[in-house]
Amino acid sequence: VQLQAFGGGLVQAGGSLRLSCAASGRTFSTLDMGWFRQAPGKEREFVAAISASSGSTYYADSVKGRFTISRDTAKNTKHLQMNSLKPEDTAVYYCAGARVLKPSENYYGMEYWGKGTQVTVSS
Repeated sequence: VQLQAFGGGLVQAGGSLRLSCAASGRTFSTLDMGWFRQAPGKEREFVAAISASSGSTYYADSVKGRFTISRDTAKNTKHLQMNSLKPEDTAVYYCAGARVLKPSENYYGMEYWGKGTQVTVSS
């Protein structure tokens, strides 16, 4: 499975961006999927995840109410809508996939990782 995140960019605080994740290889629609981010000098952290089978979603406390993870089965892509962006949201964002989502594990059990896309929020 190859994943590619895109849609990052520079935005002012309070603005919005929509990230997308496309996949090739194994049918993407069967994978549970997540978004993670890594800011300079910090560890990679969980942002959001969605179960392919149930549609259940999971969010980090820092993004609840501002970010929405969704899937477009027909287009084999998944999205992260980011609203009310803050400077502290600045990071490289990565999409990832897992055959089985494991919320109790580090990185939610993700097995496949794509190259990241830079999101920069200016104050």
